Amino acid sequence: MPLSNSPAPSWRWKVRGRDFDLREKTLIMGVLNLTPDSFSDGGRFYDSNSALVHGEALVEAGADIIDLGAKSTRPGSIDDTVSADEEWIRLEPVLKTLRTRFPTLMLSVDTYRGATAERALDAGADIINDIYALRHSPEIASHCASHGAGLLLMHMQGTPETMQANPVYENVLAEIRDQLRAAMDTATAAGLPEDNVAVDPGIGFGKTVEHNIEILAGLEYLRLMQRPICVGASRKGFLGKLTGGLPVDEREEATLAAHCAAILHGATIIRTHNVQAATRSVAVIDAIRQRM
Repeated sequence: MPLSNSPAPSWRWKVRGRDFDLREKTLIMGVLNLTPDSFSDGGRFYDSNSALVHGEALVEAGADIIDLGAKSTRPGSIDDTVSADEEWIRLEPVLKTLRTRFPTLMLSVDTYRGATAERALDAGADIINDIYALRHSPEIASHCASHGAGLLLMHMQGTPETMQANPVYENVLAEIRDQLRAAMDTATAAGLPEDNVAVDPGIGFGKTVEHNIEILAGLEYLRLMQRPICVGASRKGFLGKLTGGLPVDEREEATLAAHCAAILHGATIIRTHNVQAATRSVAVIDAIRQRM
């Protein structure tokens, strides 16, 4: 059955005065790591010139959003190894140049630090992608509110340093929903409209292989939150384990399978390293989804 003419809240996302109807197209968020130690492409785009070239390539490949991260949050990473000032030194030239070159492109900054979020929003970022879902820096919500920005709240059990040590849940989907619902309440209490919030179940962040599979299979449960759902399974470790131990750079087919399954179960934003492959696969999946 074709989608209704009246989008439910889970199909709408307001960002900087723009109202996106996510029934029309799954948004593709391209990852741009500005760190020397990312699990996927550590160091390849660490200098500003390389980062800008790659950012432009992501746009040409079809990215709707570019997500800039200047501090690695891979499993085992330690919080205090990169100061807020160093994070901003890495971010500022790339963010400001991309903002100038692509004035209508949505730019996201992957940070959980309030000071970095405020600087990024002042410099033109449209979205803050917070892996701590306001647990580390609740003031991020008020910064987003004052700019009318989008806020992506991600679930994570523990911290990047400890999250994969021994993740345990009684009911993984219910616990993810409860934490994200609490974060949404924090955001709205700070003045950010719920329409500006999207959520991410945090594939690979404090989850076992089985937890990740359960999330992807039961993603429709999270649609009860009535917010857009972002899924980022790109090249993650559980895909390597499911495919016989494939290394990071050989997980593209597995990534596409996970993301296509996520879209059919309710995801409306896909966070990926390979934008070209995502664009091509999403064109097909969106056509099918719109007939469901």
